[in-house]
Amino acid sequence: MPKEPLPLGTWGEIFTQVIRRDERRRPTKWEAKARFRDFDGATRQVAAWGATETAAKNTLRMKLKERVRLEGSTELKSSDRVHVLVELYLDGVRQAVEDGRLAPGTYETYTYHAQKNLIPRGGQLRLGEMTTPRVNKLIGDIKTEVGVASAKTCKSILTGAFALAVRHGAVTANPVREIEPLGKRRRTPARALDAEDRQQWFDMLRQDERAVKADLIDISKFMLGTGERIGETLAVIWSGINRETGEVDCSHQIQRLRGKGLVRREVKTIAGERRLILPGWALEMVNARWTPHTSPDSPLFPSATGGFRDPHNVQRAFREARRPVGSRRRVELGKALKIARRSAGLTQEEVVATLGWRKNRITLIETGRVKVQATELMTLADLYRLSRSDRSAVLEAAELASLPSLADELAWVTSHKFRKTTATILDDAGQSARKIADQLGQADTTTTLNDYVGRKARNPEAASILDEALRAIDDQGQQPSASPDI
Repeated sequence: MPKEPLPLGTWGEIFTQVIRRDERRRPTKWEAKARFRDFDGATRQVAAWGATETAAKNTLRMKLKERVRLEGSTELKSSDRVHVLVELYLDGVRQAVEDGRLAPGTYETYTYHAQKNLIPRGGQLRLGEMTTPRVNKLIGDIKTEVGVASAKTCKSILTGAFALAVRHGAVTANPVREIEPLGKRRRTPARALDAEDRQQWFDMLRQDERAVKADLIDISKFMLGTGERIGETLAVIWSGINRETGEVDCSHQIQRLRGKGLVRREVKTIAGERRLILPGWALEMVNARWTPHTSPDSPLFPSATGGFRDPHNVQRAFREARRPVGSRRRVELGKALKIARRSAGLTQEEVVATLGWRKNRITLIETGRVKVQATELMTLADLYRLSRSDRSAVLEAAELASLPSLADELAWVTSHKFRKTTATILDDAGQSARKIADQLGQADTTTTLNDYVGRKARNPEAASILDEALRAIDDQGQQPSASPDI
């Protein structure tokens, strides 16, 4: 029988010989040789040299390993570690991002979860050891220790990575496909702002100096009038707006990318590439923001320096606007409890350790961000050894602080609720699911509709419906254009 060839990327026995001697016939240079099976299938002889036999062998081994690393970097074997496979898969994801086939956030999210959750738990296992039961346990541990969302992301990474391993012949089947389903998180019922909620929201913003300076009033109006996401809203530039017809280009979004800062890029789906028609009141608001000599490339909602705004900063401004910290009495109560704690000679860490509370509970109480329950207040009063008069004063302050505020009632409102509100208004007016999806830039309503209905057509009726439903919020207390302070 013919001799079996060496596996690709491996070498045979190393042979050595002396190739130079000094005048006393002592060896001064050695040569080491070995047969190496290259990645084109040919077997070649590779040599290296050294002052001693051991040095020559070590040099040859290093040379052969480097050859494997450089020429066989895309080859995978069942003996390779999982972290090698994941890193190779992430390189492919990064290339897809650079080619515009994936959103930049995908690579950042996958890299984060791979480094934090996946590789620490299974990165040192070999590909051949990753059986379905072992993968099932790995993903289950992440689900239990971190959460369902992280487990799903890690499952997606491993699914793609082992599909790559199958294509390379390192494994014969993808062990991730047959693991136990992670299950769906229980969804909370969709909630939109009704007419009363919308009125209260804008009343609250107008009374909040920080919200006015952050330009939240006009941003809220624009998002309600279009159904755009916050990143899309902040990406709108003046050259994308027809100030006569009200057409607005909604094909871009603002993202913060690691190492690049804020980037204005195309939305990631074809469905998101759309042109909308602004409701009449929204067009009036947009035109009121226009000033002569405005650059066509400047954003509709600029930062204090005239550039694009960070969606995360605007989200934080929304959180601050609806945060109960706006209750003056609650803040005063928190300050009083802070003074009492310090008078008792206690730190926040000592208090939570003594009471067994969550470590940030005292911080939230002392900054007025949460309501203080009566039982909590009595516990703190006992711990701080308050006098009878101080205890009565604190109880009275707590009773006043417990009165509901407008911020409490609207604590559920987020910028994403504006999209739900836009969709609800259109649905109540009889708009079809396909038209609403087109307005919001969503790809799916039902599979049937997606198969044969085009999504590029504009929806002129949406503008008139939103104009009628939301004009009242624009008529009340017109907001003067101002540069935000954030």
